[in-house]
Amino acid sequence: MGKVIAIANQKGGVGKTTTAMNLAASLAVLEFKTLVIDADPQANTTSGLGHNPRNIETSIYECMVDGTDISTIVLKTNLEHLDLIPSHIDLVGAEVEMINLESREEKMKEVIGKIRGDYDFIIIDCSPSLGLITINALTAANSVIIPVQCEYFALEGLGKLLNTIKIIQTRLNPDLEIEGILLTMYDVRLRLSNQVVDEVRTHFKQMVFKTIIPRNVRLGESPSFGLPAISFDGDGKGAIAYLNLAHEIAEKNGMAKING
Repeated sequence: MGKVIAIANQKGGVGKTTTAMNLAASLAVLEFKTLVIDADPQANTTSGLGHNPRNIETSIYECMVDGTDISTIVLKTNLEHLDLIPSHIDLVGAEVEMINLESREEKMKEVIGKIRGDYDFIIIDCSPSLGLITINALTAANSVIIPVQCEYFALEGLGKLLNTIKIIQTRLNPDLEIEGILLTMYDVRLRLSNQVVDEVRTHFKQMVFKTIIPRNVRLGESPSFGLPAISFDGDGKGAIAYLNLAHEIAEKNGMAKING
């Protein structure tokens, strides 16, 4: 059964989509069969992996609300071992439509269960909120990665997210773990970035990944070409950082068996 990892933080602009895309791509390059699920109505992961959201007729929305078979909407990407479940703007309406459904917090878990055995890793890109779709993702996940940017107010809202995770552990998903806190947008030249790294590591210790994601122009450019960074600029600092993160996660999960 594949490990399901949600990428979550209700604070916007912290690198959730960048992490979902590039971590999934890096795991695929390591020859782990990987699925990335775009659970954000903005559909940036969908477009960033080469699919125009305007052309998407069936998405994770239809699977959760209408019961569409998820295996029928899997899209290929430019990487052999990386598949995509797309999103589109209709996902905004899912929370309203699901409000009266029985076990509404577990719809994504039910959907993913049908194909979970086909993958080593399933990565879920959550929207910047703690709404019903994000709760669904956390209920479906084995673990959660929390991106935290190396900027002022880095820890703002983190306590609220951790509290939400505790509630989900208590009521919906007792097996949910924190895979790790990921420091993103790091600029070695800035004293503030280094202060944030020290502060987060002091507060959360072993929960923080060793890998730090640098602020990198090529990471920002690659989605406009419909490619993950490792395909767009494989030798760039951003791509290498996400490859290191993939190695770190594989090793942590006892799966570091491919490509060293």
